[in-house]
Amino acid sequence: MYAYKMGRVPELVICSLIVVSLLVIHFFSDLLRAFLGGYYNKDVTLSQLVEAQSSDYAWLLKLLVNCFGYSCVFVPGYLIYKYVGRINYLERGNQTLLHRAINMCITGNSGYDQLDAGGSSTDKDRPAASAAPKRTSSQEAVQLFWCFGGLMVSYLTWGVLQEKIMTQHYLNFAGESSKFKDSQFLVFSNRLLAFLVALAYLQWQPSPVRHRAPLYKYSYASFSNIMSAWFQYEALKFVNFPTQVLAKSCKIIPVMLMGKLMSKAKYESYEYVTAILISLGMIFFMSGSSDSSKASGVTTLTGIFLLSMYMVFDSFTANWQGSLFKSYGMTSLQMMCGVNLFSSIFTGASLSMQGGFMDSLAFATEHPKFVFDMVVLSICSAVGQLFIYHTIDVFGPVVFTIIMTLRQAVAIMLSCFIYHHHSISVLGIFGVLIVFVAIFLRVYCTQRMRAMRKRAEANKPKMAV
Repeated sequence: MYAYKMGRVPELVICSLIVVSLLVIHFFSDLLRAFLGGYYNKDVTLSQLVEAQSSDYAWLLKLLVNCFGYSCVFVPGYLIYKYVGRINYLERGNQTLLHRAINMCITGNSGYDQLDAGGSSTDKDRPAASAAPKRTSSQEAVQLFWCFGGLMVSYLTWGVLQEKIMTQHYLNFAGESSKFKDSQFLVFSNRLLAFLVALAYLQWQPSPVRHRAPLYKYSYASFSNIMSAWFQYEALKFVNFPTQVLAKSCKIIPVMLMGKLMSKAKYESYEYVTAILISLGMIFFMSGSSDSSKASGVTTLTGIFLLSMYMVFDSFTANWQGSLFKSYGMTSLQMMCGVNLFSSIFTGASLSMQGGFMDSLAFATEHPKFVFDMVVLSICSAVGQLFIYHTIDVFGPVVFTIIMTLRQAVAIMLSCFIYHHHSISVLGIFGVLIVFVAIFLRVYCTQRMRAMRKRAEANKPKMAV
Protein backbone atom coordinates (compact mmCIF):
# COMPACT_ATOMS: atom_id res chain seq x y z
CA MET A 1 0.00 0.00 0.00
CA TYR A 2 2.83 2.38 0.89
CA ALA A 3 4.62 1.63 -2.39
CA TYR A 4 1.36 2.20 -4.28
CA LYS A 5 0.90 5.60 -2.65
CA MET A 6 4.49 6.59 -3.32
CA GLY A 7 4.03 5.56 -6.94
CA ARG A 8 1.16 8.01 -7.21
CA VAL A 9 3.21 10.95 -5.94
CA PRO A 10 4.61 11.94 -9.37
CA GLU A 11 1.10 11.97 -10.87
CA LEU A 12 -0.10 14.22 -8.05
CA VAL A 13 2.86 16.57 -8.53
CA ILE A 14 2.26 16.75 -12.29
CA CYS A 15 -1.44 17.53 -11.80
CA SER A 16 -0.48 20.13 -9.19
CA LEU A 17 1.94 21.77 -11.63
CA ILE A 18 -0.85 22.08 -14.17
CA VAL A 19 -3.33 23.51 -11.68
CA VAL A 20 -0.87 25.98 -10.13
CA SER A 21 0.32 27.16 -13.54
CA LEU A 22 -3.24 27.79 -14.71
CA LEU A 23 -4.08 29.64 -11.48
CA VAL A 24 -1.04 31.91 -11.89
CA ILE A 25 -1.92 32.60 -15.52
CA HIS A 26 -5.52 33.34 -14.50
CA PHE A 27 -4.25 35.77 -11.85
CA PHE A 28 -2.18 37.69 -14.39
CA SER A 29 -5.12 37.72 -16.81
CA ASP A 30 -7.18 39.41 -14.08
CA LEU A 31 -4.42 42.00 -13.67
CA LEU A 32 -4.53 42.59 -17.42
CA ARG A 33 -8.30 43.01 -17.26
CA ALA A 34 -7.89 45.60 -14.52
CA PHE A 35 -5.24 47.42 -16.57
CA LEU A 36 -7.60 47.60 -19.55
CA GLY A 37 -10.42 48.96 -17.39
CA GLY A 38 -12.60 45.86 -17.09
CA TYR A 39 -12.08 45.11 -13.41
CA TYR A 40 -15.48 46.46 -12.31
CA ASN A 41 -17.41 44.99 -15.23
CA LYS A 42 -17.27 41.22 -14.91
CA ASP A 43 -19.61 40.71 -17.88
CA VAL A 44 -16.99 42.07 -20.31
CA THR A 45 -14.48 39.47 -21.52
CA LEU A 46 -10.80 40.11 -21.99
CA SER A 47 -11.28 39.66 -25.73
CA GLN A 48 -13.90 42.43 -25.76
CA LEU A 49 -11.62 44.73 -23.78
CA VAL A 50 -8.85 44.21 -26.32
CA GLU A 51 -11.19 44.79 -29.25
CA ALA A 52 -12.41 48.02 -27.59
CA GLN A 53 -8.96 49.55 -27.96
CA SER A 54 -9.28 52.03 -30.83
CA SER A 55 -5.58 52.57 -31.43
CA ASP A 56 -4.07 51.70 -34.80
CA TYR A 57 -1.69 49.48 -32.87
CA ALA A 58 -4.41 47.54 -31.05
CA TRP A 59 -3.33 44.47 -33.03
CA LEU A 60 -0.08 44.48 -31.02
CA LEU A 61 -2.00 44.25 -27.75
CA LYS A 62 -4.12 41.47 -29.24
CA LEU A 63 -0.96 39.61 -30.25
CA LEU A 64 0.49 39.87 -26.74
CA VAL A 65 -2.79 38.65 -25.22
CA ASN A 66 -2.87 35.71 -27.65
CA CYS A 67 0.69 34.72 -26.71
CA PHE A 68 -0.28 35.04 -23.07
CA GLY A 69 -3.07 32.55 -23.76
CA TYR A 70 -0.67 30.15 -25.46
CA SER A 71 1.37 30.17 -22.27
CA CYS A 72 -1.50 28.17 -20.72
CA VAL A 73 -0.05 25.25 -22.72
CA PHE A 74 3.63 26.12 -22.88
CA VAL A 75 4.23 26.85 -19.17
CA PRO A 76 2.68 23.64 -17.73
CA GLY A 77 4.22 21.62 -20.55
CA TYR A 78 7.70 22.98 -19.87
CA LEU A 79 7.42 22.41 -16.13
CA ILE A 80 6.23 18.83 -16.63
CA TYR A 81 9.03 18.19 -19.12
CA LYS A 82 11.68 19.33 -16.66
CA TYR A 83 10.08 17.49 -13.72
CA VAL A 84 9.73 14.09 -15.40
CA GLY A 85 13.31 14.36 -16.63
CA ARG A 86 14.64 15.12 -13.16
CA ILE A 87 12.93 12.19 -11.41
CA ASN A 88 13.28 9.73 -14.36
CA TYR A 89 9.52 9.33 -14.40
CA LEU A 90 9.41 7.68 -17.83
CA GLU A 91 11.69 4.82 -16.70
CA ARG A 92 9.15 3.70 -14.12
CA GLY A 93 6.99 0.68 -14.83
CA ASN A 94 3.60 2.09 -13.80
CA GLN A 95 1.69 2.19 -17.09
CA THR A 96 -1.05 4.61 -16.10
CA LEU A 97 -2.94 6.71 -18.61
CA LEU A 98 -0.98 9.82 -17.57
CA HIS A 99 2.32 7.94 -17.91
CA ARG A 100 1.41 6.82 -21.42
CA ALA A 101 0.35 10.30 -22.46
CA ILE A 102 3.56 11.91 -21.18
CA ASN A 103 5.68 9.14 -22.69
CA MET A 104 4.01 9.63 -26.05
CA CYS A 105 4.51 13.40 -25.91
CA ILE A 106 8.17 13.29 -24.92
CA THR A 107 9.57 10.10 -26.51
CA GLY A 108 6.94 9.12 -29.07
CA ASN A 109 6.64 5.63 -27.55
CA SER A 110 3.32 4.38 -26.25
CA GLY A 111 1.23 1.29 -26.18
CA TYR A 112 -1.52 3.17 -27.93
CA ASP A 113 -0.95 5.97 -30.45
CA GLN A 114 -3.76 7.87 -32.07
CA LEU A 115 -1.56 8.92 -34.94
CA ASP A 116 -0.66 5.31 -35.67
CA ALA A 117 -4.29 4.73 -36.64
CA GLY A 118 -3.93 1.21 -35.30
CA GLY A 119 -0.99 0.40 -37.54
CA SER A 120 2.00 -1.61 -36.48
CA SER A 121 4.21 -1.27 -39.54
CA THR A 122 7.56 0.47 -39.41
CA ASP A 123 9.04 2.91 -41.87
CA LYS A 124 10.64 0.00 -43.68
CA ASP A 125 7.18 -1.34 -44.43
CA ARG A 126 6.16 1.84 -46.22
CA PRO A 127 5.69 1.17 -49.94
CA ALA A 128 8.11 3.14 -52.06
CA ALA A 129 6.86 5.64 -54.59
CA SER A 130 8.44 3.67 -57.39
CA ALA A 131 6.49 0.57 -56.37
CA ALA A 132 3.17 2.25 -57.17
CA PRO A 133 1.39 0.81 -60.21
CA LYS A 134 2.01 2.76 -63.41
CA ARG A 135 -0.93 4.69 -64.81
CA THR A 136 -1.86 5.20 -68.44
CA SER A 137 -1.81 8.66 -70.02
CA SER A 138 -5.58 8.98 -69.72
CA GLN A 139 -5.46 8.01 -66.04
CA GLU A 140 -2.69 10.55 -65.44
CA ALA A 141 -4.78 13.24 -67.16
CA VAL A 142 -7.82 12.40 -65.01
CA GLN A 143 -5.71 12.48 -61.84
CA LEU A 144 -4.15 15.82 -62.84
CA PHE A 145 -7.55 17.33 -63.60
CA TRP A 146 -8.86 16.04 -60.25
CA CYS A 147 -5.96 17.59 -58.32
CA PHE A 148 -6.13 20.84 -60.29
CA GLY A 149 -9.88 21.16 -59.77
CA GLY A 150 -9.72 20.24 -56.09
CA LEU A 151 -6.97 22.75 -55.31
CA MET A 152 -8.62 25.49 -57.35
CA VAL A 153 -12.10 25.08 -55.89
CA SER A 154 -11.02 24.61 -52.26
CA TYR A 155 -8.44 27.40 -52.07
CA LEU A 156 -10.22 29.91 -54.31
CA THR A 157 -13.32 29.51 -52.14
CA TRP A 158 -11.15 29.69 -49.02
CA GLY A 159 -9.48 32.90 -50.19
CA VAL A 160 -12.70 34.66 -51.13
CA LEU A 161 -14.41 33.69 -47.86
CA GLN A 162 -11.34 34.66 -45.85
CA GLU A 163 -11.49 38.21 -47.18
CA LYS A 164 -15.26 38.35 -46.83
CA ILE A 165 -15.28 37.27 -43.17
CA MET A 166 -12.55 39.69 -42.10
CA THR A 167 -13.56 42.75 -44.15
CA GLN A 168 -17.30 42.63 -44.89
CA HIS A 169 -20.28 43.43 -42.64
CA TYR A 170 -22.87 40.82 -41.58
CA LEU A 171 -26.52 41.57 -40.88
CA ASN A 172 -28.15 40.19 -37.75
CA PHE A 173 -31.82 39.34 -37.29
CA ALA A 174 -32.63 42.99 -36.49
CA GLY A 175 -31.02 44.20 -39.70
CA GLU A 176 -28.01 45.76 -37.96
CA SER A 177 -24.61 45.30 -39.59
CA SER A 178 -21.38 44.43 -37.79
CA LYS A 179 -17.97 42.93 -38.56
CA PHE A 180 -16.41 39.77 -37.16
CA LYS A 181 -13.10 40.67 -35.50
CA ASP A 182 -11.65 37.61 -33.77
CA SER A 183 -9.34 36.04 -36.36
CA GLN A 184 -8.09 33.54 -33.76
CA PHE A 185 -11.48 31.85 -33.68
CA LEU A 186 -11.23 31.29 -37.43
CA VAL A 187 -7.79 29.75 -36.96
CA PHE A 188 -9.21 27.46 -34.25
CA SER A 189 -12.15 26.31 -36.37
CA ASN A 190 -9.92 25.69 -39.41
CA ARG A 191 -7.33 23.72 -37.46
CA LEU A 192 -9.87 21.69 -35.48
CA LEU A 193 -11.67 20.51 -38.58
CA ALA A 194 -8.35 19.78 -40.34
CA PHE A 195 -7.28 17.66 -37.35
CA LEU A 196 -10.55 15.70 -37.38
CA VAL A 197 -10.34 15.14 -41.15
CA ALA A 198 -6.72 13.94 -40.93
CA LEU A 199 -7.50 11.68 -37.96
CA ALA A 200 -10.49 10.14 -39.76
CA TYR A 201 -8.41 9.62 -42.89
CA LEU A 202 -5.68 7.88 -40.87
CA GLN A 203 -8.25 5.58 -39.27
CA TRP A 204 -9.47 4.49 -42.69
CA GLN A 205 -6.02 4.18 -44.27
CA PRO A 206 -5.43 0.55 -45.35
CA SER A 207 -1.73 0.30 -44.37
CA PRO A 208 -0.72 3.18 -42.09
CA VAL A 209 2.88 3.87 -41.15
CA ARG A 210 3.71 3.55 -37.46
CA HIS A 211 4.17 6.94 -35.85
CA ARG A 212 7.51 7.38 -34.01
CA ALA A 213 7.99 11.12 -33.47
CA PRO A 214 7.59 12.68 -30.00
CA LEU A 215 4.38 14.66 -30.07
CA TYR A 216 5.95 17.76 -28.53
CA LYS A 217 8.02 18.16 -31.72
CA TYR A 218 4.81 19.16 -33.49
CA SER A 219 4.23 22.02 -31.04
CA TYR A 220 6.94 24.17 -32.65
CA ALA A 221 5.49 23.81 -36.13
CA SER A 222 2.01 24.22 -34.66
CA PHE A 223 2.87 27.47 -32.89
CA SER A 224 4.52 28.94 -35.97
CA ASN A 225 1.60 27.72 -38.06
CA ILE A 226 -1.09 29.40 -35.97
CA MET A 227 1.02 32.55 -35.69
CA SER A 228 1.40 32.71 -39.47
CA ALA A 229 -2.34 32.17 -39.89
CA TRP A 230 -3.09 34.88 -37.30
CA PHE A 231 -0.78 37.39 -38.99
CA GLN A 232 -2.37 36.50 -42.32
CA TYR A 233 -5.90 37.20 -41.08
CA GLU A 234 -4.84 40.41 -39.30
CA ALA A 235 -3.06 41.65 -42.42
CA LEU A 236 -6.38 41.62 -44.28
CA LYS A 237 -7.50 44.49 -42.02
CA PHE A 238 -4.67 46.66 -43.38
CA VAL A 239 -4.06 45.45 -46.94
CA ASN A 240 -6.39 44.02 -49.57
CA PHE A 241 -6.34 40.39 -50.60
CA PRO A 242 -4.47 40.81 -53.94
CA THR A 243 -1.59 42.48 -52.08
CA GLN A 244 -1.54 39.57 -49.64
CA VAL A 245 -1.50 37.02 -52.45
CA LEU A 246 1.47 38.74 -54.06
CA ALA A 247 3.21 38.78 -50.69
CA LYS A 248 2.68 35.01 -50.49
CA SER A 249 4.49 34.74 -53.81
CA CYS A 250 7.53 36.24 -52.02
CA LYS A 251 7.60 33.44 -49.45
CA ILE A 252 10.53 31.94 -51.33
CA ILE A 253 12.89 34.58 -49.88
CA PRO A 254 12.25 33.91 -46.16
CA VAL A 255 12.12 30.17 -46.90
CA MET A 256 15.61 30.37 -48.44
CA LEU A 257 16.93 32.43 -45.54
CA MET A 258 15.35 30.14 -42.96
CA GLY A 259 16.72 27.11 -44.80
CA LYS A 260 20.24 28.52 -44.64
CA LEU A 261 19.85 29.29 -40.94
CA MET A 262 18.25 25.98 -39.91
CA SER A 263 19.65 23.43 -42.37
CA LYS A 264 22.69 25.20 -43.88
CA ALA A 265 21.04 24.70 -47.28
CA LYS A 266 22.79 25.74 -50.50
CA TYR A 267 20.97 27.29 -53.47
CA GLU A 268 21.68 27.60 -57.17
CA SER A 269 22.33 30.97 -58.82
CA TYR A 270 18.98 30.92 -60.66
CA GLU A 271 17.20 30.58 -57.32
CA TYR A 272 18.72 33.84 -56.13
CA VAL A 273 17.86 35.55 -59.44
CA THR A 274 14.22 34.49 -59.30
CA ALA A 275 14.02 35.52 -55.64
CA ILE A 276 15.20 39.03 -56.56
CA LEU A 277 12.72 39.19 -59.47
CA ILE A 278 9.88 38.20 -57.17
CA SER A 279 10.87 40.92 -54.70
CA LEU A 280 10.96 43.55 -57.46
CA GLY A 281 7.57 42.46 -58.73
CA MET A 282 6.14 42.77 -55.24
CA ILE A 283 7.58 46.28 -54.85
CA PHE A 284 6.05 47.33 -58.17
CA PHE A 285 2.69 45.90 -57.18
CA MET A 286 2.71 47.60 -53.77
CA SER A 287 3.66 50.90 -55.44
CA GLY A 288 1.12 50.60 -58.23
CA SER A 289 -1.89 49.59 -56.14
CA SER A 290 -3.71 51.74 -53.60
CA ASP A 291 -6.83 51.66 -51.51
CA SER A 292 -8.23 55.00 -50.44
CA SER A 293 -9.78 53.52 -47.30
CA LYS A 294 -6.39 52.18 -46.18
CA ALA A 295 -4.04 54.88 -47.33
CA SER A 296 -2.63 56.12 -44.01
CA GLY A 297 1.04 55.61 -43.31
CA VAL A 298 0.35 53.66 -40.12
CA THR A 299 -1.83 51.01 -41.72
CA THR A 300 0.47 50.64 -44.71
CA LEU A 301 3.51 50.02 -42.53
CA THR A 302 1.45 47.80 -40.25
CA GLY A 303 0.23 45.75 -43.19
CA ILE A 304 3.76 45.28 -44.49
CA PHE A 305 4.98 44.25 -41.02
CA LEU A 306 2.13 41.76 -40.56
CA LEU A 307 2.77 40.22 -43.97
CA SER A 308 6.49 39.99 -43.19
CA MET A 309 5.83 38.19 -39.90
CA TYR A 310 3.42 35.87 -41.69
CA MET A 311 6.14 34.88 -44.15
CA VAL A 312 8.76 34.43 -41.41
CA PHE A 313 6.59 32.09 -39.35
CA ASP A 314 5.35 30.27 -42.45
CA SER A 315 8.89 29.67 -43.68
CA PHE A 316 9.90 28.32 -40.27
CA THR A 317 6.93 25.93 -40.36
CA ALA A 318 7.96 24.53 -43.75
CA ASN A 319 11.61 24.06 -42.77
CA TRP A 320 10.80 22.54 -39.37
CA GLN A 321 8.32 20.11 -40.92
CA GLY A 322 10.93 19.17 -43.50
CA SER A 323 13.41 18.33 -40.74
CA LEU A 324 10.78 16.20 -38.99
CA PHE A 325 10.07 14.30 -42.20
CA LYS A 326 13.78 13.52 -42.58
CA SER A 327 14.27 12.57 -38.93
CA TYR A 328 11.19 10.43 -38.28
CA GLY A 329 9.79 9.51 -41.70
CA MET A 330 6.15 10.14 -40.83
CA THR A 331 3.54 10.50 -43.56
CA SER A 332 2.14 13.87 -44.58
CA LEU A 333 -1.23 13.02 -43.03
CA GLN A 334 0.42 12.20 -39.72
CA MET A 335 2.15 15.57 -39.88
CA MET A 336 -1.16 17.25 -40.69
CA CYS A 337 -2.84 15.48 -37.78
CA GLY A 338 -0.12 16.27 -35.24
CA VAL A 339 0.31 19.93 -36.17
CA ASN A 340 -3.41 20.64 -36.25
CA LEU A 341 -3.86 18.83 -32.92
CA PHE A 342 -1.52 21.24 -31.15
CA SER A 343 -2.89 24.19 -33.11
CA SER A 344 -6.38 23.39 -31.83
CA ILE A 345 -5.04 23.09 -28.26
CA PHE A 346 -3.13 26.39 -28.45
CA THR A 347 -5.94 28.44 -29.95
CA GLY A 348 -8.56 26.76 -27.77
CA ALA A 349 -6.60 27.58 -24.60
CA SER A 350 -6.07 31.17 -25.69
CA LEU A 351 -9.73 31.67 -26.60
CA SER A 352 -10.84 30.19 -23.27
CA MET A 353 -8.53 32.48 -21.32
CA GLN A 354 -9.73 35.57 -23.20
CA GLY A 355 -13.40 34.65 -23.33
CA GLY A 356 -13.23 34.71 -27.11
CA PHE A 357 -15.31 31.56 -27.40
CA MET A 358 -18.36 33.27 -25.95
CA ASP A 359 -17.89 36.39 -28.08
CA SER A 360 -17.54 34.41 -31.30
CA LEU A 361 -20.40 32.05 -30.48
CA ALA A 362 -22.62 35.03 -29.62
CA PHE A 363 -21.74 36.62 -32.95
CA ALA A 364 -22.48 33.32 -34.71
CA THR A 365 -25.91 32.94 -33.10
CA GLU A 366 -26.87 36.44 -34.25
CA HIS A 367 -25.40 36.14 -37.76
CA PRO A 368 -26.32 32.80 -39.37
CA LYS A 369 -24.68 33.77 -42.67
CA PHE A 370 -21.37 34.06 -40.83
CA VAL A 371 -21.78 30.49 -39.56
CA PHE A 372 -22.22 29.25 -43.11
CA ASP A 373 -19.15 31.16 -44.33
CA MET A 374 -17.06 29.92 -41.38
CA VAL A 375 -18.03 26.28 -41.89
CA VAL A 376 -17.33 26.42 -45.63
CA LEU A 377 -14.01 28.19 -44.91
CA SER A 378 -12.94 25.44 -42.50
CA ILE A 379 -14.01 22.69 -44.89
CA CYS A 380 -12.09 24.29 -47.76
CA SER A 381 -8.99 24.62 -45.56
CA ALA A 382 -9.10 20.96 -44.51
CA VAL A 383 -9.92 19.59 -47.96
CA GLY A 384 -7.27 21.84 -49.50
CA GLN A 385 -4.60 20.31 -47.25
CA LEU A 386 -5.62 16.82 -48.37
CA PHE A 387 -5.34 17.85 -52.03
CA ILE A 388 -1.92 19.38 -51.36
CA TYR A 389 -0.55 16.13 -49.96
CA HIS A 390 -2.17 14.03 -52.70
CA THR A 391 -0.85 16.25 -55.50
CA ILE A 392 2.71 16.23 -54.16
CA ASP A 393 2.54 12.47 -53.63
CA VAL A 394 1.30 11.71 -57.17
CA PHE A 395 2.88 14.42 -59.37
CA GLY A 396 5.62 15.96 -57.23
CA PRO A 397 6.27 19.53 -56.04
CA VAL A 398 6.87 21.02 -59.52
CA VAL A 399 3.35 20.32 -60.79
CA PHE A 400 1.94 21.39 -57.44
CA THR A 401 3.81 24.72 -57.63
CA ILE A 402 2.47 25.39 -61.12
CA ILE A 403 -1.11 24.68 -60.01
CA MET A 404 -0.83 26.91 -56.94
CA THR A 405 0.74 29.68 -59.04
CA LEU A 406 -2.24 29.58 -61.39
CA ARG A 407 -4.49 29.57 -58.34
CA GLN A 408 -2.86 32.76 -57.05
CA ALA A 409 -3.35 34.51 -60.38
CA VAL A 410 -7.02 33.53 -60.50
CA ALA A 411 -7.43 34.56 -56.85
CA ILE A 412 -6.24 38.08 -57.62
CA MET A 413 -8.70 38.44 -60.50
CA LEU A 414 -11.56 37.03 -58.41
CA SER A 415 -10.86 39.41 -55.52
CA CYS A 416 -10.71 42.42 -57.84
CA PHE A 417 -13.99 41.38 -59.47
CA ILE A 418 -15.93 40.48 -56.28
CA TYR A 419 -14.63 43.10 -53.85
CA HIS A 420 -13.94 45.88 -56.40
CA HIS A 421 -10.21 46.37 -55.93
CA HIS A 422 -10.05 48.58 -59.03
CA SER A 423 -6.99 50.63 -58.19
CA ILE A 424 -4.31 48.36 -59.69
CA SER A 425 -2.35 50.56 -62.12
CA VAL A 426 -0.20 49.55 -65.08
CA LEU A 427 2.82 49.41 -62.76
CA GLY A 428 0.91 47.06 -60.46
CA ILE A 429 -0.01 44.78 -63.36
CA PHE A 430 3.62 44.83 -64.50
CA GLY A 431 4.63 43.76 -60.99
CA VAL A 432 2.15 40.87 -61.09
CA LEU A 433 3.60 39.70 -64.39
CA ILE A 434 7.17 39.87 -63.07
CA VAL A 435 6.27 37.78 -60.01
CA PHE A 436 4.55 35.02 -61.95
CA VAL A 437 7.16 34.98 -64.72
CA ALA A 438 9.84 34.59 -62.05
CA ILE A 439 7.95 31.70 -60.44
CA PHE A 440 7.55 29.88 -63.76
CA LEU A 441 11.22 30.57 -64.57
CA ARG A 442 12.19 29.00 -61.27
CA VAL A 443 10.06 25.93 -61.95
CA TYR A 444 11.55 25.60 -65.44
CA CYS A 445 15.14 25.91 -64.22
CA THR A 446 14.52 23.41 -61.44
CA GLN A 447 13.18 20.90 -63.92
CA ARG A 448 16.13 21.47 -66.25
CA MET A 449 18.64 21.02 -63.44
CA ARG A 450 17.03 17.73 -62.41
CA ALA A 451 17.12 16.48 -66.02
CA MET A 452 20.81 17.43 -66.31
CA ARG A 453 21.64 15.60 -63.08
CA LYS A 454 19.84 12.47 -64.29
CA ARG A 455 21.71 12.53 -67.60
CA ALA A 456 25.02 13.01 -65.78
CA GLU A 457 24.30 10.05 -63.50
CA ALA A 458 23.29 7.93 -66.49
CA ASN A 459 26.54 8.74 -68.31
CA LYS A 460 28.82 7.93 -65.37
CA PRO A 461 29.10 4.15 -66.11
CA LYS A 462 29.80 4.82 -69.81
CA MET A 463 32.56 7.28 -68.97
CA ALA A 464 34.11 4.79 -66.58
CA VAL A 465 34.30 2.13 -69.31
